Amino acid sequence: MKYLITGLGNVGDEYQHTRHNIGFDVLDAFAKASGIFFQDRRYGAICEIKYKGRIFVLLKPSTYVNLSGKAVNYWLQNENIPVDNLLVICDDLALPFGSLRLKPKGSDGGHNGLRNINEVLGHNNYSRLRFGIGNNFNKGAQVDFVLDRWDSDEEKSLETRIPVIIDLIKSFGTIGVQLTMTQFNNK
Repeated sequence: MKYLITGLGNVGDEYQHTRHNIGFDVLDAFAKASGIFFQDRRYGAICEIKYKGRIFVLLKPSTYVNLSGKAVNYWLQNENIPVDNLLVICDDLALPFGSLRLKPKGSDGGHNGLRNINEVLGHNNYSRLRFGIGNNFNKGAQVDFVLDRWDSDEEKSLETRIPVIIDLIKSFGTIGVQLTMTQFNNK
């Protein structure tokens, strides 16, 4: 059984390890822990991880966050993966830093990457994991905050939060979204 795990982020050195790139950081950590390397392919960087009889196709779209739908749609079709086996990982300003919120479907919540995926797929019936980045910014500084790098305290916390997300991904593929939500949401 195959799963498409898409981490949202922007390509380029200036965006590396920014709050908006949490999806890329999670997938990089998962690949590194598995001894697997990404390869640049059409619409993104791809690698495959085998775990308990499942194949996780990890996708880091090269289309930038706001245009992620094209990459997601292409790889769902190219790998013949049902939309039920799609998980999108993104940042969320509305959640406190480090919070995890997995849902089997839902609105874009103001996230432009999710909005574009919804538009391209024509629905919002796919799983998404929102990682809380907090909202510690002055009015009008949202874009700068999202595209800024983590502060030192956040960096330290990510060392323990990212392995939890990797466990969540494995759980999503082995026991399904509902049981995974019960185990991981708000933890």
